[in-house]
Amino acid sequence: MLAGRGELGEWRDAARALAAAGIVPDDIDWRERSAEADLSFQRDAMPPAPAASSKPMTVSPAFIELAETVLCHSDPARFCLLYRLLWRLQLDRQLLEVTSDEDVVRARLMAKNVHRDAHKMTAFVRFKEVGAVSAGRRKFIAWFEPDHHIVRRTAPFFQRRFTDMDWLIATPKGSAAWDGERLTIRDEPCEKLNLTDVTDELWRTYYASIFNPARVKVKAMQAEMPKKYWKNLPEADLIPGLIASAESKVRKMAAREATRSLPFHDRLQQAARNLPPEPEAPAGTLEALRAEAAVCTRCPLHAKATQTVFGEGPHDSAVMFVGEQPGDQEDIAGRPFVGPAGKLFDQAIAEAGIDRSTLYVTNAVKHFKYEPRGKRRIHQKPNMGEVKHCRWWLDLEIALVKPKLIVALGATALAALTDVKERLEDVRGRAMAIEGGRTLFVTVHPSYLLRIRDERLKAEEMARYREDMVEIQRLMRASA
Repeated sequence: MLAGRGELGEWRDAARALAAAGIVPDDIDWRERSAEADLSFQRDAMPPAPAASSKPMTVSPAFIELAETVLCHSDPARFCLLYRLLWRLQLDRQLLEVTSDEDVVRARLMAKNVHRDAHKMTAFVRFKEVGAVSAGRRKFIAWFEPDHHIVRRTAPFFQRRFTDMDWLIATPKGSAAWDGERLTIRDEPCEKLNLTDVTDELWRTYYASIFNPARVKVKAMQAEMPKKYWKNLPEADLIPGLIASAESKVRKMAAREATRSLPFHDRLQQAARNLPPEPEAPAGTLEALRAEAAVCTRCPLHAKATQTVFGEGPHDSAVMFVGEQPGDQEDIAGRPFVGPAGKLFDQAIAEAGIDRSTLYVTNAVKHFKYEPRGKRRIHQKPNMGEVKHCRWWLDLEIALVKPKLIVALGATALAALTDVKERLEDVRGRAMAIEGGRTLFVTVHPSYLLRIRDERLKAEEMARYREDMVEIQRLMRASA
């Protein structure tokens, strides 16, 4: 009688003793131990003494690796199956290579199911922040419902990935906890936890922004993210509505013309024919600067872009956010930060208590740089020459707005604002003094968050981004 929580040593010791006693697989009744187990049965189930003529059983590393995985399966028949394979391997050393053998096929299938369950755990665990920060470490709890005994197997992954925070993963098949020094595994089942935190809404915003209705394949999506996990995912309640509206959105996308811009000189001629002249803005104002930038030809980027995307916000704002360059939707609308990255930006600053209407928001580069790909325009990172050409406009914006705090969103903005040669990660989250008596704060661009595919890294980076916005809000108060 075994506890059956995925430990190789427990089964190996029992199998070794039974094999030494010469007991054949059909004579063994393998069972899992429970709290209600009959103690007399446990005493009677002790293996007999080794047979006088017994020889030690030997197996290959491949069998050990297979057994370690299969023992994590929840099927009670796994013990008997492995012992039968062990017994048969003494007669046929190449048994595991026989892909048509019924026992081998069944063991391989169990191992595959365990691997898949472990993968789902690494993908769908959602940590929720609880309690206060202690000694600089944050505390998190997560709830997950695995099919198999994978907590012990998967816990080291979370220890390596989230070593800088205290966490507990509770499941019906045991728990794992990390306190910065020790990883603790417990086999006792846990009761379900219902937890929420402030990042849930950020997750929902992110998921809705990356949902592509043109690529929806419901069966494939449910195979990768089965419905049983939905109830523990903050973004899951959006899925039915997103799927239901996918078909109509695809039709609208197909009917919409490509967002390709007219050649620059054609646009100028069209504007001259169709638009009345605008009244000149007073010199030395943002309005005058915006009108001047509208016909900028300082670098080749103007030729393909739809229009100059200038900054917007109060002319005397105390805080200026500087991004990289406008994207596809910004290029069409003529306004900064209105696309998917802009929506994520709005969500993050709102959660930090920052009112966008009080900010001056602009970009290091004022024209959209892209590569045409069919009907799509794929963003391309501006080079340093293009950044330096556009610094003319950024410097004038700073001189007119006179912000006390400037926030650089990403490496391109950092390069446009300073001569710092350090990596963005090395200066991220730090307030630095720059010329003009101003403070510079550096964080990532929200488009970086939208590009992250790894679920764990995404959660970590979004939490850090939220912390950066809270720190910016604190700096804003301090400089007021």
